[in-house]
Amino acid sequence: MTAPETPTTTPVDAPRPAAAATTARSGPPPAPGSARRAALPVVLAVAVTVLLWASAFIGVRAAGHDYEPGSLALGRQLAGSVGVTAILAVRWLRSGTRPVLPRGRLLVAVLAWGVGWFSLYNLALNAAEQHLDAGTTALLVNVAPVLVAVLAGVLLGEGFPRRLLVGMAAAFAGVAVIAAATSSGERDVLGVALGLTAAVLYAGGATSQKRLLARVDALTMTWVGCLAGTVALVPFAPALAADAAAAPPSSTWAVVLLGLGPTAVAFTTWGYALSRLSAGRAAATTYLVPPLVVVLSWLVLAEVPAPVTFAGGALCLAGVAVATLPRRRVAPVPPVPAARA
Repeated sequence: MTAPETPTTTPVDAPRPAAAATTARSGPPPAPGSARRAALPVVLAVAVTVLLWASAFIGVRAAGHDYEPGSLALGRQLAGSVGVTAILAVRWLRSGTRPVLPRGRLLVAVLAWGVGWFSLYNLALNAAEQHLDAGTTALLVNVAPVLVAVLAGVLLGEGFPRRLLVGMAAAFAGVAVIAAATSSGERDVLGVALGLTAAVLYAGGATSQKRLLARVDALTMTWVGCLAGTVALVPFAPALAADAAAAPPSSTWAVVLLGLGPTAVAFTTWGYALSRLSAGRAAATTYLVPPLVVVLSWLVLAEVPAPVTFAGGALCLAGVAVATLPRRRVAPVPPVPAARA
């Protein structure tokens, strides 16, 4: 707050106190090198998240031959809970500061977020990949950034530009193309529906997480939410025991790695990045996930989506880009000073 102005007369050539105060408060602008160093951890966190989440589609598809969606989700969450707990413990020991757990309504909100993203999203994703290849599923789930932009504009005040409607129309036209290309039977149509369900759950999870990060630490929130998602999946424990007893070691290791990598590490780096980016920008960083999934699926699983699916996926990505990428601002042209006589 500034002091109220007093009705005194100030000479024309005298310095203005308000401007001087503003200059003193603002200080010299930060050096470009320091700004780049400050942004580097966020870039690395985004890169790790994108790579691990892309690998998750491959792991789910590979393990899904021997694990049912529910048992796969629970096994992944058990490993993920152990991984996130280890990460939290390391930070606790290094900093000497005990994590502050949320309470009351905030705790309820974090628990609900954890159940929605760590259990329901994984169930929908695992079930979708029982019907569709990994690349097609990734293309469907990638419409989530459009939904994140809509929810962020409505709930977080991040803006609701008109071009969002154009992007949404293009993205869902691409979904329609994918659905038509994979509609050889009821199983494929169900897979498309499950993929879109996963996208909706992803969008809701990212948006609600962004709102909650203003009140709770990112790593603590990830840990509490991961435990909540694990507890919600406990009813699938008998199925997990049966599948683990019959599955080959390669599939079981795939489940464990899904928990340690795409869950424990990737959700930790995602929370770090999301706490420093807007929800729309953070979701837009996942554009590279579908192309990476297609390449990894071809190399690891020898699965390649149909050409028409590629066309629909390209339309989805174009719509997502139009809807969420920030518009370039044109710098204002400085006024030309009038010539003095």
